[in-house]
Amino acid sequence: MVVWAFLSLFSATLWVHGTHAQLHPTTPATYRRLPSLREQAAIVDGWRDERLAHLPALLQKYDIPAWLISQREYAEDTLWWSIKDATEYAPHRRTVLLFHTNTSTLAGQPNPLRWVDNTGAVWPALRTVLAAYDPRRIALNTDRDLAFGGGLHVGEYEALAEALGEGWMERAVNEPMLAVEYVAARVPGQLRFYRELQETTWALVEEAFSERVVAPGVTATEDVEWWYREKMLLLNVSTWNHPRVSVLKPESFPGWAGTQDIIREGDLLHVDFGITAMGLNTDVQHMAYVLRASEGETDAPAGLKEGMKKANRMQDIVLKKMVAGKTGNEVLRESLDQMNAEGIEGQIYCHPIGDWGHAPGAVIGFTNLPEYVPVLGELKILPNTYYSIELYAYSFVPERNETLRFRVEENAYWDEHEERWKFVYGRQERLHLINATHPSVPPTFVVQL
Repeated sequence: MVVWAFLSLFSATLWVHGTHAQLHPTTPATYRRLPSLREQAAIVDGWRDERLAHLPALLQKYDIPAWLISQREYAEDTLWWSIKDATEYAPHRRTVLLFHTNTSTLAGQPNPLRWVDNTGAVWPALRTVLAAYDPRRIALNTDRDLAFGGGLHVGEYEALAEALGEGWMERAVNEPMLAVEYVAARVPGQLRFYRELQETTWALVEEAFSERVVAPGVTATEDVEWWYREKMLLLNVSTWNHPRVSVLKPESFPGWAGTQDIIREGDLLHVDFGITAMGLNTDVQHMAYVLRASEGETDAPAGLKEGMKKANRMQDIVLKKMVAGKTGNEVLRESLDQMNAEGIEGQIYCHPIGDWGHAPGAVIGFTNLPEYVPVLGELKILPNTYYSIELYAYSFVPERNETLRFRVEENAYWDEHEERWKFVYGRQERLHLINATHPSVPPTFVVQL
């Protein structure tokens, strides 16, 4: 009996340890203070330098001796935003960058080499460097399918072709994975700050989906959306998409807008939004239930809780199937097969996240392509990246006599030590509850009529 009790305790300890980072946080989230803007700039530039240091190896991986970027102010290459200084807001005049393998005549030279010019002097200087370096292949960002590898504007391509001449342009190649891998890659120091941004994101949701903001019968979903926007300004963060707040109904489907409803007791609410700071982006979807407080209700109906459990199980399945080296479509197919085996219906549409809300890399489903995604779905899952685990589970709610989509989204990172994906801050496993009769929290949100 003693041995059995010990083994049971040991097994339980292992289970808790293995899933600790993937449970609903046990304490309320707090707004995390960001470093000063000056400190942020130094931190972000340091991350950028770490990533640039890996570029020679990345070029060698794809057998590309030189990678050439040409852009103008307001006609930036997509890559620009991941290589610029924190204090730069646009490339000046014409900015030309040449990445190299740090070998031959460019050994020990700045990487990238940079020219800023509006006189045409850049072209003879570039030709001189190329003549001495003599790269066999020169990558240009001309891909037609992957945005991060297709940022060279048509006018800049024509200017390059004219300035470099046929001899050099014959060596030009398209290799979009250079940009995909560079922009997608994370560095260790980012995770601490990304986790703090995630907690701030959760804190925003917890406040928005509370009686401090929502007054049933008065507050509209659009009011809550604009509350998010105003609150973000106070926190010195921005966003990469307008918050979308909805009242969920059987016909509700993931989309690009919230609903225009007055929030009432008994409503199931949903938000899809993220914040942006320090060159990082978050993206979450949470749900809340408005208690029928006037009727004495103190918890969400069991049917709604069951729907959340199904969505959580789908998250588990996806994280388990997300093995680096598999394509997004392979992960999607295996996840759907496992869901079918367990009798779960739903849809998966996960995407990379990081420098961008929708960052480069393999996608795992789209809302309009639920079983196979051309091009983006055929890319391979990269380790050392962040992902948004985005999906919904169908679940019948007997208390409502209707089937709803339980839509959730949380951000995950690759733990290189344990070689598995973990949620950055946690995941929603319990509905946020809005209690209009809460005695200790005065409302702070006033709807202007």
